[in-house]
Amino acid sequence: MNTNARLQAILTDTAIATVLPAIAQVNLPNWWLAGGAVRNSVWRSIFGEDCALVINDFDIAFFDADGDRSQELAAKTILTEKFPNYKFDVKNQASFALWRAGRRTYTSTEDGIQDWLHTATAVGVRLNSQGEWEFLTPYGLDDLFSGIIRPTPAHIHNPDAENKAATFLAKCPHLRLA
Repeated sequence: MNTNARLQAILTDTAIATVLPAIAQVNLPNWWLAGGAVRNSVWRSIFGEDCALVINDFDIAFFDADGDRSQELAAKTILTEKFPNYKFDVKNQASFALWRAGRRTYTSTEDGIQDWLHTATAVGVRLNSQGEWEFLTPYGLDDLFSGIIRPTPAHIHNPDAENKAATFLAKCPHLRLA
């Protein structure tokens, strides 16, 4: 089984498989579900109940150079109404630098996601117009499947990445720092 098929097999048994079709119906431009929901679902599947990392929210990244924050709020409202027990964090990567001080301007959703703190977090999934799973894995999936916490190149000496890694280790002792 290749790594994308393995990732899909794991996520099919999680809440991600339930919310993914609804996210696709919102029809955000160049969207991906990425971040903690994907990472924590995989680590919980691999390491079991000893891993206390769970889905806190669903991070949905999209890109619309002409868009504004109203798209984010509208998508969040639609998804929250459909799934009131879940939290959704919807962010237009085109405007991310405008409200997040010190961040560079992104040129695409993929550019934004590959700049996230850790390689195991910079993993995205989505459904295409035919309902087939697609994957965004700029750093591959080895770190995710091996439980390795590795900062992305832009965050090697970033204290935020180090602090977040410490949080992961405290909740899931099977993980390892790279």
